[in-house]
Amino acid sequence: MKELTKAEEQIMQILWKLEKGFVKDILDRMPEPKPAYNTVSTIVRILQRKGFVGHKAYGKTHEYFPLVSKKEYTRSFFRGFVKNYFGNSYKAVTSFFAKEEKLSLKELEEIKQLMEEKIKEQKQKKSE
Repeated sequence: MKELTKAEEQIMQILWKLEKGFVKDILDRMPEPKPAYNTVSTIVRILQRKGFVGHKAYGKTHEYFPLVSKKEYTRSFFRGFVKNYFGNSYKAVTSFFAKEEKLSLKELEEIKQLMEEKIKEQKQKKSE
């Protein structure tokens, strides 16, 4: 899956929240200073060419909707991020955040709990 530019991602974030909308709806949700209508329209058409967005035509007006879910894109983006910045090692990612991001004790305990649950799940799958 292709990676989005910052502008494309900003529009996708809005479309994921809206679920569907016209360029005007997207523009209304953008922070100040708002880009020009034509700029947003162009980015939406680029997203359509990339396969992220579909549309339904109402005469000359188009209602846009995501073809790729936020979850799908997040999964793909994160896999690429881990591969490109951490040598495809989730252990390295975890270590980085534990050391560099100064996680609180509560956050570390929550991560530990998630890991323990995942370990238990994997062990159960193995024994089946």
